[in-house]
Order: sequence, then structure tokens, then C-alpha cells
Amino acid sequence: MINFLRRLLNRALPHQPAASHPLPLARASSSPVEPVTPRVLMIVHNPPVPSEGGRRLTEIFGWNDPERLARQYIADLEQASGGYVQYRIVERIDADWFPPKIDGFRYTGESYVAAWRSRRMHEPDRIDYVAQVKAFDLIGRYERDEFDEVWFFSFPYAGDYESTMVGRDAFWCNSPPVPETGHCSGRFVIMAFNYERDVDCMLENFGHRVESIMSRVFASHPPEQNLWALFTRYDKTHPGQAHCGNVHFAPNSERDYDWGNPRPVISYCDDWLTFPELPGRARWVDCREWGGGDMRLHHLWWLSHLPRVGGATFGVGNNWWSYVIDPNLVS
Repeated sequence: MINFLRRLLNRALPHQPAASHPLPLARASSSPVEPVTPRVLMIVHNPPVPSEGGRRLTEIFGWNDPERLARQYIADLEQASGGYVQYRIVERIDADWFPPKIDGFRYTGESYVAAWRSRRMHEPDRIDYVAQVKAFDLIGRYERDEFDEVWFFSFPYAGDYESTMVGRDAFWCNSPPVPETGHCSGRFVIMAFNYERDVDCMLENFGHRVESIMSRVFASHPPEQNLWALFTRYDKTHPGQAHCGNVHFAPNSERDYDWGNPRPVISYCDDWLTFPELPGRARWVDCREWGGGDMRLHHLWWLSHLPRVGGATFGVGNNWWSYVIDPNLVS
């Protein structure tokens, strides 16, 4: 493998483009992995506002239904993982109140509606995660084996991170770990979704979770064994040697969120569909591969290339999804 990676760096580029294709339909593998069904505690902050006739925030402002968002997110991740990740919502809590900020401030229904309409939101914006963990007894419930991860659905400027981690030896998950939770017997992830936005932003949150966790998985590997660094290459940083890029940069992106760039570049993205075999199959790609600029389709394309087969390479399991779903597997 090491010699192959060294050869790959010096491989000559092909001179003719190949036809683009949609999401991969199959993955070559002699050792498939069994699906997992992570249990989700879903908590919704969508309080009614008395001065608005008791309507909830989603009704007042025409925002998305959290239940619909959750269903689409679950379906998208099952698709992108080739059926491996099959989330189950085991409980929904409708928390009809505004959570506290780190300075103790809480909106009321009336003050929030007024702030949103004037776009004069409270600062500091950050939510009090320690208070949230205690309010819902998240550590106790986790230790009683009632869930595997938590999803918060909240209004704009609720102050949540896109994802964060709780528990013993918790580490960076697109945000610092929640303090005062090191006594928890394990680790779990809290995802936070803004129901003003659609599922494309939810997939972005998940993608940054992937980046954080897989960076940690490969953190101690030497450069020639860092397969995550190889997977995330894009043409701007590695001309002629792009692979799959990252959440913000497709293989041909020239700036953040540049998912609609028509510029053709050479990419080895197809190699990841036969991982752990990396035969060095380069071809021309452009934005047609990942939806022509559609955020959700790019994220589905990118996630669909994450390895999900049995075995291990350089001491890391070949099913990268397993680490993303269960951070307790990360050393």
C-alpha cells in the first residue's frame, strides 16, 4: 500500500475525459458490513407564542417541519451509506421553551419574534450546553442505554453548534466538546439543526462531523499512511491529483462552496468505490458529477464515496462510517 501511494503521486495523467455518472449504485467488496440502527433522541425547541395566537415559530415564519426534515435526513444518510446507517428516532421531546444562553439570557416568545423581525438578536448567541445536558438528563439517559446520539431541532440563533461531543475523552467535533461531562461513561454526539434551513444544511453538519472524526482517526498516522488526507485532496491544493475533496471543496472547486464549477479536472474519486483497492483510475470530472451546484446532491455524492467495507488498512477499519456513527470506536 505504501509503495502504491508513492507511485500514485507520480502517475501520469490521462488525456481524454470519461463520461460522468450519478451516485454509485454498487460497491465492489468481498466483505460487506452489516447495517447499524443508531437510536436517536430528538428534541424540538419550537415553542408557541401567545401574542401570535399560540402559533409555533415554524407556523409564524413558514419554516420547515422538523419531522419532515428528520425523515429526509434519515433517508439521505441511508442512501449515501449504501444502507449501512439506518437511524431510528426512539423518542421525540417537544421542549416548548427557549433554552438559555451562556450568560443566562432566555428569549420569550414575544422577545424572540421581535428580535427576528428586526434582526437584532441577543449577544452572546452561544447556547449553554451544560444546562441543556442537565435539563434533559442526557448523561443519565445515555448511561441507561436509552439512545446513541441526540438531535436538537431549533430556531435560527438558538446558539447551537452544528455538532458537538459529550462524555469521557470527548474531542473536537466541529466544535469544542461539552465541558463538565467527562464523568460520562462513554461519548456521544449532539447534532443541532436549524429548521429555517433544509436538509442540505443538515447534511453539511453531518459532513463536518465526518471531517472532524476522521481527522482524529488518522491524526497519528505518517503522511504516507494518511488515507483521509488522500481522500480529501482537491485540485486547487493538489493539481492533477484530486480525489474526493471535502465538504466545502469539490474536486474542482476554486473557493468555498464552489460546487457548481464546470471546470474539468483529473480526479481519482472512483478509486474509493473499490477501497481498500486503490487502482489509480483517474478520469476527468466536473460539477455534473455532484449535481451541478446543488448543495444536497454534492454532499450525497461526497458521503457516498466514504469507505464502508470490512477489514482494516494501516490499523484503521475500512468502514469509516463506523467511526463517524460511534465515536467510542476512536482511540
